[in-house]
Amino acid sequence: MDTAVLEQLLDDTFDHALVHHGYTNYMRDYEIIVYATADPRTGIKPAYLRYLFRYCVEARCETSVPADIWRVSLDDRLIDHETGADLDGYVWGVKCHALYPGAKLLPESEETRRWSKALGIDFHEVRIETNAHIMTLLFSDLQVSEVPIGYAPFITE
Repeated sequence: MDTAVLEQLLDDTFDHALVHHGYTNYMRDYEIIVYATADPRTGIKPAYLRYLFRYCVEARCETSVPADIWRVSLDDRLIDHETGADLDGYVWGVKCHALYPGAKLLPESEETRRWSKALGIDFHEVRIETNAHIMTLLFSDLQVSEVPIGYAPFITE
């Protein structure tokens, strides 16, 4: 995949909402579902977009929430927006995370070269940062498509 095209697709996620991420049900590819919005004056309607990271040989996810915030965010009432809204701590139940600072293509690494050589196709590494998680994916190709209402239980509008 052309790195300039890949970088543009990743840049397009900036400051939108990440509503789901994980391996697909067939467990080879990794997907993130983004709720993309624009200024209403543009006339562009919001859309759910599926970023499918194909041939994903490695996916790491870690928290970006500091330990001192975690310490005050263990109350299960914080996993629901309504019951957690007036509590101190991180409200987990917002059902999305801001893609900020967003997704960035990382420079070629020993791991991308090793996988490229082993499989005979190019591999890339991307870092996706939200206000709650940092994901690092090692993959070969990226496909972006709009997903319909009902694609997943969280897409209901």
